[in-house]
Amino acid sequence: MKFYNECLYCNKELKGRIDKKFCDPQCKSAYQYQQAKEQPERFYNKVDNQLKLNRRLLKNFNKAGKATIRAEQLLTQGFNPNFFTHYWKNTKGDVYLFVYEYGFMKRAEHNIDKYILIQWQDYMVK
Repeated sequence: MKFYNECLYCNKELKGRIDKKFCDPQCKSAYQYQQAKEQPERFYNKVDNQLKLNRRLLKNFNKAGKATIRAEQLLTQGFNPNFFTHYWKNTKGDVYLFVYEYGFMKRAEHNIDKYILIQWQDYMVK
């Protein structure tokens, strides 16, 4: 077992128990925060953060329930179409990708890439 003579965060001399690592709870918290920042972001967190960003962007650009937006507008704000939760295929065969309750489908109109945005409806249940 390793014993510490000084705080792992601020290097102050420790008083009290011989197995003590930090001088106070603030140093312990700051040390743990520092350690977490130095470690690479976990895969789950990357996916979750991207899904949250995608959902927020789709929600902001789709106030009326259906909208069309240039792909460039979404992509420059961090939207990544490779992150979605499920899909829905309409009767015409068009496939909409969904991020929770907000869906999107890429279309090219007049050589400009656009996304058609929709909101999940009850009739879309399989």
